[in-house]
Amino acid sequence: MKAVVQRVSRAEVRALGKVAGKIGHGMVIFVCVLEGDGEASSRALAERIARFRFFVDDDGKMNLSALDTDASALVISQFTLAADGKKGRRPSFDRAARPDVARPLYEHFAECLADLGLTVARGAFGEHMDVECVGDGPVTFSLEEIPAT
Repeated sequence: MKAVVQRVSRAEVRALGKVAGKIGHGMVIFVCVLEGDGEASSRALAERIARFRFFVDDDGKMNLSALDTDASALVISQFTLAADGKKGRRPSFDRAARPDVARPLYEHFAECLADLGLTVARGAFGEHMDVECVGDGPVTFSLEEIPAT
């Protein structure tokens, strides 16, 4: 699985003319399920992100995790993170898992975050979405969890 995580002051995602998910202080997680991913890689990435120390402490240092700060998470499926632009001018998405495989792992990822104690909102899987984020920092990371073979 691959994720882009952004620390935000607030964020909202709209789909089909209504708000699908909304958070205040926390993080937006754009997540892509790749071919070969399973529940183990989904859980491992959720745990890694929940414990990743990129929130500031009282000294202004990035020493706190989302779990330490009661941050919320807005999880948005984004298959375009699987893009490979090495050939030609059009990206290939061959690494992305099919929707019937990706949807349950996307849901599992969000559930793992909630099980760890985070408040989790979601986007609308497979729908066109309008995403509004107010970045805090800006602080953005790209993380990938390679499935065990």
